[in-house]
Amino acid sequence: MTDVEIPAFVNNEAGTANDACAALAKDRTFRVERIAPNEIAARVREAIAGGARRILIAGGDGSIATAAGVLRGHQCELAILPGGTLNHLAQDLGLPEDLEAAVRVAAGAKTRTIDVGEVNGRIFLNTSSVGAYVTYVRTRERLERRLGYWLASGVAGLRILAHLRSIRVTLDVNGTEQEYLTPLVFVGVGERELRLPTLGARVEGGRRGLHVMVVRSRSGGRTLALALAAAARGVRAVSRTPAMRSFIVDHLRIEPRGGVLTGDITLDGEIVSMRPPLDHQVVKDGLKVVVAKE
Repeated sequence: MTDVEIPAFVNNEAGTANDACAALAKDRTFRVERIAPNEIAARVREAIAGGARRILIAGGDGSIATAAGVLRGHQCELAILPGGTLNHLAQDLGLPEDLEAAVRVAAGAKTRTIDVGEVNGRIFLNTSSVGAYVTYVRTRERLERRLGYWLASGVAGLRILAHLRSIRVTLDVNGTEQEYLTPLVFVGVGERELRLPTLGARVEGGRRGLHVMVVRSRSGGRTLALALAAAARGVRAVSRTPAMRSFIVDHLRIEPRGGVLTGDITLDGEIVSMRPPLDHQVVKDGLKVVVAKE
């Protein structure tokens, strides 16, 4: 891309940190630094202030979202080296899983802009949710040390279904107020599909905006049936039933009724404390990312 070295920040706590550094060391395009997750924002700001036109982040969606929050409003490009458990954004962008191949993409000239979400001033790349999913993530993280990620995910899901609780929320959907009693509100950047094998990924060529899904069932068994129906038939089919509402909007406010909504929200799978009301908006073309030529 350029004769100037590109700052490359590797999340030192990512499971692939050593492999990422080894792959980056083979390409002299990058100036590599291993840093703690809480240093990412400050180091990205310093790189921008120093005139960087591109930075690389090696880590998961949480690390990438932190960098994206700093990059918003700047012309600096973001290159991604996938290093998390699931790497949703890297998959949506079609980035290779092989780290050496991903480094070659990160050094290339092809870029594009993507939409991102924002809630109460904080950027998220993929999804935001309130309700049962917050409890699910907290339970999974507690079990993961003993059971591993996938088994902990399954056990956490079963526990949530067995003790499903609803919250009363008001959604301001593009200026129209709607109230729901629901165990879960899910917000995705861009149109999403729950049908297998897609399972929550962006719909290729789908509508732009925030894809809001509101589960209206309060029974654990019915919610499980709803999830299975969405996996088999897709979001649009299920949203035509009374069990779920689904819509695409540019703006959304989630506000508690009766003080039952805590200040916890999940952003890209991580729990964040945030004071309600939760004002969401889509930031169209909010981030410039490096992608493969194909």
